[in-house]
Amino acid sequence: MLSPKVLGFAAAFALMSMTSGGTFLGDVVGAAHASEIKYIVNNVPITSYDIQRRAAFMKLQRAKGSASDQMIDQTLRNSEIARLGIKVSDQQVDDAYARFAANNKMPLKALDQILAKSGVTKAHFKDYIRSQMGWNQALGARNRSSGGKSGKGLPSAQEAVRKMMEQGGQKPSATEYMLQQVIFVVPANQKGLLPQRKREAEALRKRFRSCDTTRSFAKGLIDVTVRDLGRVLEPQLPSDWAEPIKAAKAGGATTVRQTERGVEFIGICSAREVSDDRVAQLTFQAESGGSASADELDKTYMKELHEKAKIVKR
Repeated sequence: MLSPKVLGFAAAFALMSMTSGGTFLGDVVGAAHASEIKYIVNNVPITSYDIQRRAAFMKLQRAKGSASDQMIDQTLRNSEIARLGIKVSDQQVDDAYARFAANNKMPLKALDQILAKSGVTKAHFKDYIRSQMGWNQALGARNRSSGGKSGKGLPSAQEAVRKMMEQGGQKPSATEYMLQQVIFVVPANQKGLLPQRKREAEALRKRFRSCDTTRSFAKGLIDVTVRDLGRVLEPQLPSDWAEPIKAAKAGGATTVRQTERGVEFIGICSAREVSDDRVAQLTFQAESGGSASADELDKTYMKELHEKAKIVKR
């Protein structure tokens, strides 16, 4: 899926397939033996090595912000996950890691090597996966406990269907898309390349006929990433891409857009109408402001954790 919230792990690696001379995004490897404690969050230390690895992770994402702040937030989440007694097993993390590699069409060893070379490391990425999985459960628990009070709870798929039927509605249908993202990377310090990269992207977009041929067309082009985004339901489309995707037909592509990564377009592999409980849940949330409340819940929860936390900078 496309937005940062929806993409999850895959968003972090949109640029992993860069083909610039066989390199990735530079070595940002911090020496573990030279690590020192930078913060203590609720008695849990955050080291300079932790921060270096998160900075490397953010570089792969081309994400803005502070690596230190991200590590503080993750440590706060992990403390809350432990307080709630939420357990994420090693097997669950390993399975998610393997799914990530499979979804990005790379062997596990190749993913291991990319993480090592970029300075992220396999261990740091798995820690991130574990934290995200646990935090999703924590958000769900908080939502269930507060949904009745705020009126903004996020119902389960079955609950959404039941509420729709009670209100005299029918189970809705929605378009399910199979999507492919094509990114022509432009480094932040080389914005002068944008016009040229846009022409290259337009040329490839005009040749787009199906998702099966994109990689062969892109072969030989420098710094081009082709990512299979999988199945995305219409209510899950991010606002900035929703209209272009809906305007394009299956076997076609959206217009080329400039983004923080460079220039890109989305190919529509297929589109079909589906009707199931998940569609009902998403539709119900959209009609009741559920998507917005999910973001609000996350922000409110994190604000509470910060207010209660003891954070010491060393």
